[in-house]
Amino acid sequence: MKLFEPLYLRAMQWARHRHAPSLLTALSFLEAIVFPIPPEVMLAPMCLAQPKRGWFFATLSLLGSMLGMFVAYAIGYYAIEMVMPWLERLGYAAQFEDIKHQAAANGFWLLLIAGFTPVPFKIFTLASGAVGMPMLPFVAGALIGRGKRVYLVAAAIRWGGARAEALLHRYAERIGWLALLALLLLVGVLWWRGGST
Repeated sequence: MKLFEPLYLRAMQWARHRHAPSLLTALSFLEAIVFPIPPEVMLAPMCLAQPKRGWFFATLSLLGSMLGMFVAYAIGYYAIEMVMPWLERLGYAAQFEDIKHQAAANGFWLLLIAGFTPVPFKIFTLASGAVGMPMLPFVAGALIGRGKRVYLVAAAIRWGGARAEALLHRYAERIGWLALLALLLLVGVLWWRGGST
């Protein structure tokens, strides 16, 4: 069953739309709160179509993500009890508790590396809000943690061209399933560690 490739193809269609920059910003905003597909799948073909505007598109994606992260932080701060059943249904409850403890102790560093983990970034921002992480380290960590991802995509497409985008398209399904498998393994390890203490 193909799950990730159709979503990737839909994002590719959006990337060719005349309102693609606005759609990218909106997708980045929604992904930071609820949407499951990372904005990089739309950012990459946009950078390929207009390489000279790649940094601009990455900046729009980062701006949308940051606005969404403030919403996720606010949800974590004011309404985490309402969100917990949703996190439990998605299998993130145990992980969320572990991330919450880490956010309380080392929030900035956690957000700095969170952009390259298989765990959705929104889990980290919800946890940051839930523990009331101070705003300055939250903004700095989120800005750098998320920014390095979008600018890395823009740089890879700029220097790798069509070949880099073709590889992303060719392996979209495998990448999606591998990310999901890594996430499930991480949840299993955290659950096992929690049960053995």
